[in-house]
Amino acid sequence: MESLIFLPVMTLSMQSGTFPKNNIDTSVQAPQVVLSQKQNNIVQKFFAFNQAIDDKTKILEIKANAIDAYFKERDMPLYGTGMKMVEEAEKNDLDWRLLPAIAIRESTGGKFECKRVENNPFGWGSCKIGFKSNDEAIEIVAKNLGGNNPNTEKHYSDKTTKQILRAYNPPSIVPRYAEQVMSFMKDIGEEEITLPSDISNT
Repeated sequence: MESLIFLPVMTLSMQSGTFPKNNIDTSVQAPQVVLSQKQNNIVQKFFAFNQAIDDKTKILEIKANAIDAYFKERDMPLYGTGMKMVEEAEKNDLDWRLLPAIAIRESTGGKFECKRVENNPFGWGSCKIGFKSNDEAIEIVAKNLGGNNPNTEKHYSDKTTKQILRAYNPPSIVPRYAEQVMSFMKDIGEEEITLPSDISNT
């Protein structure tokens, strides 16, 4: 008797239903569609972010290679420091060609470094300050020229490249110093580097 009473009730509830078929489909599919769209957006942002990083890395490499090519062609000891110079210029908001150009003007790219101290191809501190390595010299000089050393920021902070150079070696001491360094900068390469479309899309 219990089974006879139970079955009709089940049949009735299944046939009558409380949700139309269209509502069931919508309630199931809508979250999937939204989730799929969110996932697509995340994937697109991820690839765009990675592409931007890849493009930036390629540009840094082009700049570093340009510096090293200049040093290598002229048999300058600072060959191989291109990427370090580019990275420190980037970190301190400097023109990427500034450090190598100063080193060229001051020591012919490390050939004639300061004699009284070690590892100072920039003539920093009137050749009275030495460094543990050329990498350390690059880091410290870049930090100062970028206006990021509280002790020297009044000389270099918020300055154009030409103003930085005139503070580094005033015209009253070395006439046309800024112009000489900036000429080397032009020889190294253009300030703005852009990737050809066929490279940036690879």
